Amino acid sequence: MDIVKVFGTNLRKYRNELGVSQEKFAEMCGLHRTYISDVERFQRSIALDNVQKIADALGIETYKLFIQSEE
Repeated sequence: MDIVKVFGTNLRKYRNELGVSQEKFAEMCGLHRTYISDVERFQRSIALDNVQKIADALGIETYKLFIQSEE
């Protein structure tokens, strides 16, 4: 399992389900848009405090960002 890909894929999925752009989502998290973009493109690892910020902004439990999809 490539945890960076799993996290980035889940982030994109949940963000799209919210119907918000990367820019709007970054504002919701207090992070920069390019940071969110890099995470979604598997170009950046993510610090634990930012994992929590993202989960909070998505309104989901943190662990859901680490579950690999069966698709």
